[in-house]
Amino acid sequence: MLDIKFIRENPSLLRDAARKKHIPFDVEKLLDADRLRRERQVEVDALRTQLNTTSEEISRIEDAEAKRQLIEAMRELKKDLGDKEKLFTDATAEFENLMYQAPNIPDPSVPDGASDADNREIRQWGTKPSFSFVPKDHITILRDLDLADFENGIKVAGFRGYFLKREAVLLEIALWQFAMRELSGKGYIPINAPSLVREENFTGTGYFPQGKEDVYQTQDGTYLVGTAEVSVMGMLQNEILSEDELPKKFVAISPCFRREAGSHGKDTKGLYRVHEFRKVEQVVVCKADHMESVRLHEELLANSEELLQKLGLHYRVVLNCGADIGLGQVKKYDIETWIPSQEKFGETHSASYFHDFQTRRLNLKYRDADGTSRFAHSLNNTAVATPRLLISLLEQNQQADGSIHIPEVLQPYIGMDVIRR
Repeated sequence: MLDIKFIRENPSLLRDAARKKHIPFDVEKLLDADRLRRERQVEVDALRTQLNTTSEEISRIEDAEAKRQLIEAMRELKKDLGDKEKLFTDATAEFENLMYQAPNIPDPSVPDGASDADNREIRQWGTKPSFSFVPKDHITILRDLDLADFENGIKVAGFRGYFLKREAVLLEIALWQFAMRELSGKGYIPINAPSLVREENFTGTGYFPQGKEDVYQTQDGTYLVGTAEVSVMGMLQNEILSEDELPKKFVAISPCFRREAGSHGKDTKGLYRVHEFRKVEQVVVCKADHMESVRLHEELLANSEELLQKLGLHYRVVLNCGADIGLGQVKKYDIETWIPSQEKFGETHSASYFHDFQTRRLNLKYRDADGTSRFAHSLNNTAVATPRLLISLLEQNQQADGSIHIPEVLQPYIGMDVIRR
């Protein structure tokens, strides 16, 4: 959420943000709602003042008829106040609804574009693996090595359901352990985060109200997260930190769930786009300084790149265009890892920073050295998302005899160097 004072002073920036992000948003409608809300507030305040004055007069007056007339006038004032308060409440609700829809201002470095096809490649790391044979896709690899059961996955869990088996399970767990160990060694606090959270956590992090259709809701009104970012940021809601605590860095793991609404017919086979998965997420809260956010954004990206480099996986980094960053992001990088069977890169990581967009919604502040209370800045980035990363890991490391070479950094966790049937 943006500061309304900033919006009043810079409406053209918000209009341009909506244009660049391809988000339909009427800035004038928001400004009109803001003016009406303030007008209603003035009316309510004036009536409350008048009521207080009348009440004081009644307590002082002695003439019975005059007192009766004032009491009658006070009844009319109270009725009028009730009507005005209702109008103020309605105006405030409309204003807040529009404020939650207002997009954050993207960084000037974010390129224009209408879809992810317009994302700008920043760099590639490593080389495309070459094979003396026709490489298999990950579905064939998993079936040939008896590492997955998609048929029973669908029978048990429905569309996009899956079972991982045998060494694939050990490999997935090894990736989590590897990421947690590497990042906790860099000072990130390990967190096992809840996946079942209250609605205000989604609203606070900017996923609601727009993204509600992609989230699973339970019978008691709670929701299942699609990333531990929601839980960790919710943990800090309504907190006032001290500046010397910042930046606070977390590496959080959680089960994750996404309905994948709007992706019908897209990546329906295999492990790329599933409803249930696990993710290790980096989450950072820092002081309200743009350059500090930029520095930490690059740090988060470097952390994920380092993990992929240690795994020996060929990947590229792209700078997301305006249409491919969300409502709240100021800037976003994606890491896309090479999928040999498809001869293309597939997204495996997203690194974003938000300035105070999330923290205003969550009322997350800190006190600076002067004792001034400020909204913090927030950032996040994927460390490891499974089973999606298994696709590139299996395909890039397949061998002519059908076996899979396990990257050296994972061997201590899994206790083997090759997966064979």
